[in-house]
Amino acid sequence: MALSLSSPPLNFPTSYSSSAGNRRTVAVSAASIRNTTRRLSLARKFVAKASENDDETPSFNPFGFVTDNPSSRSAIQLPEAPAEDGNVGQMLYRIEDMGKDYGSYIKSGGFIWFVRETGSSDARLGPRGTVVFLHGAPTQSYSYRVVMSQMADAGFHCFAPDWIGFGFSDKPQAGYGFDYTEKEYHEQLDKLLDVLEIKSPFSLVVQGFLVGSYGLTWALKNPSRISKLVIMNTPLTASSPIPGLFQQLRIPLLGEFTCQNAIMAERFIEAGSAYVLKVEKADVYRLPYLRSSGPGFALLEATKRANFKGTSSQIAEGFASGRWDTPILVAWGISDKYLPQSIAEEFKKGNPSAVTLKLIEGAGHMPQEDWPEKVVDALKYFL
Repeated sequence: MALSLSSPPLNFPTSYSSSAGNRRTVAVSAASIRNTTRRLSLARKFVAKASENDDETPSFNPFGFVTDNPSSRSAIQLPEAPAEDGNVGQMLYRIEDMGKDYGSYIKSGGFIWFVRETGSSDARLGPRGTVVFLHGAPTQSYSYRVVMSQMADAGFHCFAPDWIGFGFSDKPQAGYGFDYTEKEYHEQLDKLLDVLEIKSPFSLVVQGFLVGSYGLTWALKNPSRISKLVIMNTPLTASSPIPGLFQQLRIPLLGEFTCQNAIMAERFIEAGSAYVLKVEKADVYRLPYLRSSGPGFALLEATKRANFKGTSSQIAEGFASGRWDTPILVAWGISDKYLPQSIAEEFKKGNPSAVTLKLIEGAGHMPQEDWPEKVVDALKYFL
């Protein structure tokens, strides 16, 4: 504890006189000394009394909103040794090379994409074939790292790009060649697939909100390019709820503030799951938002331009019976706090002959992160 800001100042009345040697003498009256001593004594009693209450009443912590989340305790918190890790620069130095498993940078359509790849290109011509994994917002392809590794061991050739504006891919300013619209995302994905030479029909795995939904609407426009489709916890019906994060991003001023929250991605993941991310995983999801304001503003622009309900309705109608006959596996984490199991069940009713529903117990909104082994088992069986 410290002295209150309203405590009377401890002023020492002084008088100065000059001398030939530029010396100054200070005269302090005995009355002033007694006055000051009395004030110091009162201050000591005040501090002692406050200290007695410290154990009973915790002091206000301006960073408490961060430390409520165990995985975020290294994000924005006053450390014990500020000189070692008390600033963003030191944190970036510690984690800047993390999270790039199986990844490389690919130039396509005037942008730099970060793309993860596992397995051999020879698998494209084999019975297993190629699998493309698309993530949702506000996350990145890092969520598929374990699934991709195990799928490669099973003989598949796997790709997982970070969408433009997310993860380690380019994050152009809106209005300068990319405006974060659904149409532009589709166009850029077409160009990337050409650069990666994924021309034959391939299996597509999609998960998540916003750009995850754009992966499904792309599939509706390119049915001949899809051999099999896997959907994990993505808005599939007009009744699919919209999480609070995206609602906040659409509110003027609040959206600009929300999009710059460095721990936004990890908190979104944990809020949709029954689990807490380990610190080293949370660091990776946090990293793009710590590096610059670009990822936050990219998410903001994409959210403002999205038609959530319209896109969900388009997906429900487009994959209904009579309009889609390619096999679909819906692998659904039943502990999802954003999208209830009823969404998956309603979607299956719309096309029971094409849709297979696999419920993944113990997994939340991101089954590939929560329980990758169960996801791999479902994929290997279906694909």
